[in-house]
Amino acid sequence: MPNNVLITGAGRRIGRAIATSFADKGWGIALHYRQSRSEAEALKDDLSATGVNVVLVKADLANPTEVTKIIPEVNAALGPLNCLVNNAAVFEKDTIDDVTAESFHMHLNTNLLAPMLLTQAFAQQLPVDIQGNIINIADQRVFNLRPEFMSYTISKTGLWTLTQTTAMALAPHIRVNAVGPGPTLANTRQTATQFKQQQKSVPLGYGPTPEEIALAVQFILAAKSMTGEFVSLDGGQHLPVSQSETKEGVYE
Repeated sequence: MPNNVLITGAGRRIGRAIATSFADKGWGIALHYRQSRSEAEALKDDLSATGVNVVLVKADLANPTEVTKIIPEVNAALGPLNCLVNNAAVFEKDTIDDVTAESFHMHLNTNLLAPMLLTQAFAQQLPVDIQGNIINIADQRVFNLRPEFMSYTISKTGLWTLTQTTAMALAPHIRVNAVGPGPTLANTRQTATQFKQQQKSVPLGYGPTPEEIALAVQFILAAKSMTGEFVSLDGGQHLPVSQSETKEGVYE
């Protein structure tokens, strides 16, 4: 069976780097996107030019009905999958003072329910004689809880719990692991200066690159005895000494 992977949120940023790392190894790739159509199409063209089989799949991960259609669509285009990377996420700021039901459900549906549904569908379609891998892109906030970004943090701690419980439930047929990035790329709420300040605030004084996160994904695939593990790539941001969050919102 050829190696095939589905990567959610694959059109840009970290997802793009992860997709490129799989293409470098000759995998067939399903690039999921929601709004980043032009970026996803450009990436498909770039990767296809290297000789790998690439397909696009569009879905809103906040909508469970759309989520359940993803893997059947990918199977029809690529065949069975033997790797799933749950990378896509919603990352919006809210606190106990201003959180709404809409915000909470948006984060939980996208960051936790969608990975759970995809994990279930992935396990059901995996041939019995093939070893599968699921890699969940979590966050250093799992170990560095903060009251800011409350819905997001709850969703990512849930994703880490999902990682551990499914690692137990799906062994030995499927290995399930997580990667926890720290300050990797600036978001739309940050200036370049603010992002540099955030990176300097972590113990190492710098965070990971998207390519380093992709390397961690490939390391997990190669480490055949690893399951139920969390790989932190955050410059030490998850450690108690880290002061990488402020109420002013500079450090996100």
